Amino acid sequence: MHHQPQVAVITPTGMRSNRRRYLGELYDSLTAQDIAWEWIVAPNGRHADPDRLPAAIAADPRVTICARPDPGAAPARNTSLNYVTAPYVCYADDDDLLPSASLSVRYHRAESAGLGWVAGHSADLKKNGRLQTWECAAPAGLHDAGDVWAYWPSPHDGKPPVGHTMLLTRTEIARAYAGHGGLTKGEDYVYVMSVTGNSDGELLPDVVYHYRQHRGQWTKQASYRDRAEYDARTFAWNQGRALREVRRRAVLTGGP
Repeated sequence: MHHQPQVAVITPTGMRSNRRRYLGELYDSLTAQDIAWEWIVAPNGRHADPDRLPAAIAADPRVTICARPDPGAAPARNTSLNYVTAPYVCYADDDDLLPSASLSVRYHRAESAGLGWVAGHSADLKKNGRLQTWECAAPAGLHDAGDVWAYWPSPHDGKPPVGHTMLLTRTEIARAYAGHGGLTKGEDYVYVMSVTGNSDGELLPDVVYHYRQHRGQWTKQASYRDRAEYDARTFAWNQGRALREVRRRAVLTGGP
């Protein structure tokens, strides 16, 4: 018997053979969590046959399989929100891992402080098993809506200072403001700006995500940093600036 989930985890997957083992290890890391969860797995693309999911995943009643024949992580992440029943939601890629307190440390802080989002730090998981924490530009602590954008000087300066897999978000906020955009890459930048630009939150010093380093990473390919990726960064940066300005103007004038 499983309790009502406190957190939903959404994972898009292309079901590539070189990542199937990683998906199973992500599932193992979920089973080690210390609060109740649900997992929405979204095989997407013509070759992402849901019947190829590991048997243990397919048989787990906490898992909902949301198969999409069309490719694209953004629509897979967005439509997976339709199946979320938990009050909080977060995202994990199919080749990464969650530390055992990943969900609970963010969930309990969000609940106790009444925050729209709580993030923790991400650590690169090296091939030798060593972890190296990513030093993001945003400092640990409370952040008013729109403040995270202020730590991203320009779209030329890399990605947003908080990664989307670091965020745990109230489900209603994710639905109201924070789609992943209609982009082919960099859609997660839009999500980060939407969540942090519309609601107050906190960045914890705890590591809550293990970002696996391996040859098959899409973002590590030489072709990833192209015009489309830069355009996505620019779009998200402009979005963050606009959200911050709209909120500032509303405070000054008492209206939108």
